[in-house]
Amino acid sequence: MKLASFKDLIVWQRAIELAQNLYKVTSALPAKESFGLQSQMRRASVSIASNIAEGKRRGTSKEFLQFLRIADGSAAELETQIIIAESVYPELDVKKSKLLLEEVQKMLSVMMKKIRINL
Repeated sequence: MKLASFKDLIVWQRAIELAQNLYKVTSALPAKESFGLQSQMRRASVSIASNIAEGKRRGTSKEFLQFLRIADGSAAELETQIIIAESVYPELDVKKSKLLLEEVQKMLSVMMKKIRINL
């Protein structure tokens, strides 16, 4: 079954859910973080879904793989930021974000492996 759109990709759907969740979670950060950790976490979460979408639209497996790598890099960036946020603001509830991020990272890893095998 050929996917008609990046929106059909479960990994993209989960990445969107992750970004939406991160926006809610980071709204609980202090105002002093609006140009710091809050902004960084939001941009990294949006970057994951955006790169999956752009890569899928590029049309070739090689380009898709490259954009999945970029999405995976953004996921690692977000993971680091969550660790920092959790240590500085222990009252911040990042449990769901961490679970969604882990799921997205696993899916990205599997997708990249499958594409590399078929190149």
